[in-house]
Amino acid sequence: MRSAGCAINDYADRDFDRHVKRTAGRPLTSGKIRAWEAIAIAAALAFLSFLLILPLNGLTKIISVLALVIAATYPYMKRFFAIPQAYLGIAFGFGIPMVFAAVQNTVPPLAWLMLAANVFWSVAYDTAYAMVDRDDDLKLGIRTAAITFGQYDVLAIMFCYTGTLSIYAWIGLSLGFGVTYWLGLAAAASCVVYYHSLIESRDRAACYKAFQHNKWFGGLIFAGIATQYALAGN
Repeated sequence: MRSAGCAINDYADRDFDRHVKRTAGRPLTSGKIRAWEAIAIAAALAFLSFLLILPLNGLTKIISVLALVIAATYPYMKRFFAIPQAYLGIAFGFGIPMVFAAVQNTVPPLAWLMLAANVFWSVAYDTAYAMVDRDDDLKLGIRTAAITFGQYDVLAIMFCYTGTLSIYAWIGLSLGFGVTYWLGLAAAASCVVYYHSLIESRDRAACYKAFQHNKWFGGLIFAGIATQYALAGN
Protein backbone atom coordinates (compact mmCIF):
# COMPACT_ATOMS: atom_id res chain seq x y z
CA MET A 1 0.00 0.00 0.00
CA ARG A 2 2.92 2.33 0.61
CA SER A 3 4.08 1.77 -2.97
CA ALA A 4 0.53 2.19 -4.28
CA GLY A 5 0.32 5.47 -2.39
CA CYS A 6 3.58 6.67 -3.93
CA ALA A 7 2.24 5.89 -7.42
CA ILE A 8 -0.98 7.82 -6.74
CA ASN A 9 1.00 10.70 -5.23
CA ASP A 10 3.22 11.02 -8.29
CA TYR A 11 0.17 10.84 -10.55
CA ALA A 12 -1.60 13.59 -8.61
CA ASP A 13 1.52 15.80 -8.52
CA ARG A 14 2.71 15.22 -12.07
CA ASP A 15 1.92 18.78 -13.19
CA PHE A 16 3.57 20.29 -10.09
CA ASP A 17 6.65 18.08 -9.95
CA ARG A 18 8.11 19.35 -13.21
CA HIS A 19 8.48 22.79 -11.62
CA VAL A 20 10.26 21.52 -8.48
CA LYS A 21 14.02 20.95 -8.64
CA ARG A 22 14.00 17.79 -6.52
CA THR A 23 11.15 16.06 -8.39
CA ALA A 24 11.63 17.17 -11.99
CA GLY A 25 13.37 13.90 -12.87
CA ARG A 26 10.70 11.55 -11.52
CA PRO A 27 9.66 8.88 -14.07
CA LEU A 28 6.10 10.16 -14.53
CA THR A 29 7.08 13.84 -14.64
CA SER A 30 9.98 13.30 -17.01
CA GLY A 31 7.86 11.22 -19.40
CA LYS A 32 9.61 7.88 -18.84
CA ILE A 33 6.22 6.38 -17.97
CA ARG A 34 2.69 7.53 -18.79
CA ALA A 35 -0.09 8.59 -16.45
CA TRP A 36 -2.20 5.49 -17.10
CA GLU A 37 0.76 3.30 -16.14
CA ALA A 38 0.98 4.94 -12.72
CA ILE A 39 -2.75 4.37 -12.18
CA ALA A 40 -2.43 0.74 -13.32
CA ILE A 41 0.43 -0.06 -10.96
CA ALA A 42 -1.38 1.64 -8.06
CA ALA A 43 -4.51 -0.42 -8.75
CA ALA A 44 -2.51 -3.65 -9.06
CA LEU A 45 -0.69 -3.05 -5.78
CA ALA A 46 -3.92 -2.14 -4.00
CA PHE A 47 -5.49 -5.37 -5.28
CA LEU A 48 -2.56 -7.41 -3.99
CA SER A 49 -2.91 -5.67 -0.63
CA PHE A 50 -6.60 -6.59 -0.59
CA LEU A 51 -5.72 -10.25 -1.18
CA LEU A 52 -3.46 -10.16 1.89
CA ILE A 53 -6.32 -9.19 4.21
CA LEU A 54 -8.85 -11.74 2.91
CA PRO A 55 -8.03 -14.29 5.66
CA LEU A 56 -8.47 -11.64 8.39
CA ASN A 57 -11.58 -10.72 10.39
CA GLY A 58 -14.36 -8.38 9.34
CA LEU A 59 -13.25 -5.43 11.47
CA THR A 60 -9.85 -5.43 9.78
CA LYS A 61 -11.52 -5.43 6.35
CA ILE A 62 -13.71 -2.47 7.31
CA ILE A 63 -10.72 -0.49 8.57
CA SER A 64 -8.77 -1.37 5.41
CA VAL A 65 -11.40 0.36 3.27
CA LEU A 66 -10.98 3.54 5.29
CA ALA A 67 -7.20 3.18 5.04
CA LEU A 68 -7.48 2.91 1.24
CA VAL A 69 -9.60 6.07 1.03
CA ILE A 70 -7.15 8.01 3.20
CA ALA A 71 -4.14 6.82 1.18
CA ALA A 72 -5.80 7.69 -2.14
CA THR A 73 -6.91 11.18 -1.06
CA TYR A 74 -3.72 12.27 0.71
CA PRO A 75 -2.00 13.64 -2.46
CA TYR A 76 -4.81 16.16 -2.90
CA MET A 77 -4.64 17.51 0.67
CA LYS A 78 -1.79 19.86 -0.17
CA ARG A 79 -4.16 21.79 -2.45
CA PHE A 80 -6.17 23.17 0.46
CA PHE A 81 -5.08 21.73 3.84
CA ALA A 82 -2.56 23.89 5.72
CA ILE A 83 -0.70 20.92 7.26
CA PRO A 84 -1.06 17.98 4.84
CA GLN A 85 1.74 16.20 6.72
CA ALA A 86 -0.78 15.46 9.51
CA TYR A 87 -3.03 13.68 7.01
CA LEU A 88 0.05 11.84 5.76
CA GLY A 89 0.68 10.65 9.31
CA ILE A 90 -2.81 9.17 9.46
CA ALA A 91 -2.34 7.49 6.08
CA PHE A 92 1.06 6.03 6.98
CA GLY A 93 -0.04 5.03 10.47
CA PHE A 94 -3.37 3.40 9.72
CA GLY A 95 -1.70 0.02 9.79
CA ILE A 96 -1.58 0.43 13.58
CA PRO A 97 -5.34 0.12 14.25
CA MET A 98 -5.51 -2.53 11.51
CA VAL A 99 -2.98 -4.73 13.33
CA PHE A 100 -4.82 -4.41 16.64
CA ALA A 101 -8.08 -5.25 14.87
CA ALA A 102 -6.52 -8.28 13.19
CA VAL A 103 -5.01 -9.68 16.40
CA GLN A 104 -7.52 -8.60 19.06
CA ASN A 105 -10.66 -8.01 16.97
CA THR A 106 -10.91 -4.60 18.62
CA VAL A 107 -9.08 -1.27 18.49
CA PRO A 108 -8.14 -0.23 22.06
CA PRO A 109 -7.12 3.30 23.15
CA LEU A 110 -3.47 2.21 22.95
CA ALA A 111 -3.80 1.87 19.17
CA TRP A 112 -5.10 5.41 18.79
CA LEU A 113 -2.33 6.71 21.05
CA MET A 114 0.26 5.05 18.82
CA LEU A 115 -1.45 6.51 15.76
CA ALA A 116 -1.28 9.98 17.35
CA ALA A 117 2.44 9.45 17.98
CA ASN A 118 2.85 8.52 14.33
CA VAL A 119 1.05 11.69 13.23
CA PHE A 120 3.41 13.82 15.35
CA TRP A 121 6.38 11.97 13.89
CA SER A 122 5.16 12.33 10.30
CA VAL A 123 4.60 16.07 10.71
CA ALA A 124 8.13 16.36 12.12
CA TYR A 125 10.08 14.50 9.44
CA ASP A 126 7.91 15.56 6.50
CA THR A 127 8.09 19.22 7.48
CA ALA A 128 11.88 18.93 7.30
CA TYR A 129 11.34 17.33 3.88
CA ALA A 130 9.03 20.18 2.85
CA MET A 131 11.66 22.72 3.88
CA VAL A 132 13.74 21.41 0.97
CA ASP A 133 11.06 22.45 -1.54
CA ARG A 134 9.66 25.51 0.23
CA ASP A 135 10.76 28.08 -2.37
CA ASP A 136 9.34 26.04 -5.25
CA ASP A 137 6.10 25.26 -3.37
CA LEU A 138 5.52 28.95 -2.62
CA LYS A 139 5.73 29.72 -6.35
CA LEU A 140 3.30 26.91 -7.17
CA GLY A 141 0.82 27.78 -4.44
CA ILE A 142 1.09 24.36 -2.78
CA ARG A 143 0.37 24.24 0.94
CA THR A 144 2.81 22.48 3.26
CA ALA A 145 3.61 22.53 6.96
CA ALA A 146 6.95 24.22 6.21
CA ILE A 147 5.05 27.15 4.67
CA THR A 148 2.34 27.21 7.34
CA PHE A 149 4.81 27.19 10.24
CA GLY A 150 6.98 29.83 8.54
CA GLN A 151 9.71 31.18 10.81
CA TYR A 152 8.61 28.75 13.53
CA ASP A 153 9.28 25.68 11.38
CA VAL A 154 12.21 24.38 13.44
CA LEU A 155 10.33 24.95 16.71
CA ALA A 156 7.28 23.14 15.34
CA ILE A 157 9.38 20.17 14.24
CA MET A 158 10.98 19.88 17.68
CA PHE A 159 7.54 20.13 19.31
CA CYS A 160 6.27 17.26 17.16
CA TYR A 161 9.26 15.05 17.97
CA THR A 162 8.66 15.82 21.64
CA GLY A 163 5.03 14.79 21.18
CA THR A 164 6.03 11.45 19.70
CA LEU A 165 8.58 10.71 22.42
CA SER A 166 6.21 11.83 25.18
CA ILE A 167 3.46 9.49 24.00
CA TYR A 168 5.85 6.55 23.84
CA ALA A 169 7.22 7.45 27.28
CA TRP A 170 3.69 7.42 28.67
CA ILE A 171 3.05 4.05 27.00
CA GLY A 172 6.28 2.66 28.48
CA LEU A 173 5.31 3.82 31.97
CA SER A 174 1.75 2.53 31.65
CA LEU A 175 2.84 -0.92 30.49
CA GLY A 176 5.75 -1.16 32.91
CA PHE A 177 8.41 -1.59 30.24
CA GLY A 178 11.98 -2.26 31.28
CA VAL A 179 15.38 -0.73 30.66
CA THR A 180 15.81 -1.91 27.05
CA TYR A 181 12.71 0.00 26.00
CA TRP A 182 13.97 3.18 27.65
CA LEU A 183 17.38 2.78 26.04
CA GLY A 184 15.71 2.67 22.63
CA LEU A 185 13.66 5.74 23.45
CA ALA A 186 16.74 7.60 24.72
CA ALA A 187 18.65 6.73 21.56
CA ALA A 188 15.74 8.04 19.46
CA ALA A 189 15.79 11.25 21.51
CA SER A 190 19.49 11.67 20.73
CA CYS A 191 18.57 11.55 17.03
CA VAL A 192 16.27 14.54 17.58
CA VAL A 193 19.20 16.55 18.94
CA TYR A 194 21.10 15.67 15.77
CA TYR A 195 18.15 16.69 13.58
CA HIS A 196 18.00 20.08 15.26
CA SER A 197 21.65 20.69 14.42
CA LEU A 198 20.88 19.90 10.78
CA ILE A 199 17.67 21.86 10.21
CA GLU A 200 18.41 25.01 12.24
CA SER A 201 20.34 26.44 9.28
CA ARG A 202 17.40 25.61 6.95
CA ASP A 203 19.92 24.46 4.35
CA ARG A 204 18.23 22.28 1.69
CA ALA A 205 20.79 19.48 1.76
CA ALA A 206 20.88 19.41 5.58
CA CYS A 207 17.09 19.30 5.86
CA TYR A 208 16.95 16.44 3.38
CA LYS A 209 19.62 14.60 5.35
CA ALA A 210 17.55 14.99 8.53
CA PHE A 211 14.52 13.64 6.72
CA GLN A 212 16.40 10.59 5.45
CA HIS A 213 17.90 9.85 8.86
CA ASN A 214 14.45 9.32 10.40
CA LYS A 215 14.61 5.62 9.59
CA TRP A 216 16.97 5.42 12.56
CA PHE A 217 14.57 7.33 14.83
CA GLY A 218 11.78 4.88 14.08
CA GLY A 219 14.11 1.90 14.05
CA LEU A 220 15.44 2.65 17.52
CA ILE A 221 11.96 2.94 19.02
CA PHE A 222 11.00 -0.32 17.33
CA ALA A 223 14.16 -2.02 18.60
CA GLY A 224 13.32 -0.95 22.15
CA ILE A 225 9.80 -2.38 21.87
CA ALA A 226 10.92 -5.61 20.19
CA THR A 227 13.70 -6.20 22.71
CA GLN A 228 11.31 -5.54 25.60
CA TYR A 229 8.93 -8.27 24.43
CA ALA A 230 11.71 -10.64 23.43
CA LEU A 231 13.31 -10.49 26.88
CA ALA A 232 9.91 -10.74 28.58
CA GLY A 233 9.14 -13.88 26.59
CA ASN A 234 5.82 -12.49 25.29
